[in-house]
Amino acid sequence: MQNKNLLQSYHLAGLFTLTLRLVVGWTYFSAFWRRLILENKLDPEAAGYIGEKFNHFLPNALGIGPMIEYLVSNPEALWWAMAVFTIVEGIVGLLLMFGFFTRLMSIGVMSLAMGILLGSGWIGTTCLDEWQIGVLGVAGGFTMFLSGSGKYSIDYLLQMRNAKITNHKLFNWFGSGILPIQFNVLHKVVFGGAMAILALTLFTNQHFHGGVWGTLHNKSVKPKVEISDATLSQDQLSFQIFRVEGADVYGSFLIGIKVVDNKENTILELDQNELAVFPKENIANRYVAKIKSGKHSLIIPLGAKAVLTIKDEKLANLPNGIHKVILTDISGTTWSEEIKIEK
Repeated sequence: MQNKNLLQSYHLAGLFTLTLRLVVGWTYFSAFWRRLILENKLDPEAAGYIGEKFNHFLPNALGIGPMIEYLVSNPEALWWAMAVFTIVEGIVGLLLMFGFFTRLMSIGVMSLAMGILLGSGWIGTTCLDEWQIGVLGVAGGFTMFLSGSGKYSIDYLLQMRNAKITNHKLFNWFGSGILPIQFNVLHKVVFGGAMAILALTLFTNQHFHGGVWGTLHNKSVKPKVEISDATLSQDQLSFQIFRVEGADVYGSFLIGIKVVDNKENTILELDQNELAVFPKENIANRYVAKIKSGKHSLIIPLGAKAVLTIKDEKLANLPNGIHKVILTDISGTTWSEEIKIEK
């Protein structure tokens, strides 16, 4: 009798989380629906390729940056990863909405949400949208793991029909019903899990946005380009640029590249018209998000990294000293890097 009452309590808890199950399930299934049914976002040659979106996560990802960098540096591996990720999202979302193997799918939700949180929790122009999606996904997944699903689910239907699968000792762990955890331990699991997820929420909020103490910051508002490895050999200048901040929905529009000597005299200057026709062969892109010439400027997507090469006789025979290469964004923001010449 006690066991029956406990089962009814779990079914009631699962019923109370029905809305959460349906909405969270749709958020993940809809990713599959958008990428494969409404549009083909798994086509590497098409605009909106999901691999490029994944590349945007790279500059400030937390802990998983090396994995992201490997994938965006290897397009074939990236495509397979995006395909598998999309299929998993579709399966997890659909089965969660139907309430089939609810607890296993909730583990899937927590894993997917954790990936979103660590990879893109820093992105969000008007609100902390990616961070919110991540932490709420982790919290929602944990809640649904504890509750399982109630009356309106396949798990419940199987239990009511006493299907053979429901008698397996793993069903209560992966499906629904009574969690096989003693009650005096269960409340510790619930409290410990809640505190761990709260700690994760506060830590990532502070790490990505300064949202707990100190100065708030949002790395999605203004573009930032890092310049490194500037070298000058005879009449050829090369340097690496990496866009690490700014909105992910459009690029930084570079309208000027200037080289000045140690007295701030201009040696060479390329304006936006020249950058709009910058030679493709002089851009060595490293990742799937590519720096390229646009109609009025050189476009640098978020997460893109490339070595630019400029060859001009004006660069030959420069005197010893510290010179600089200066980049100018359409917003007026400038970035610079020193070029040290010693002969």
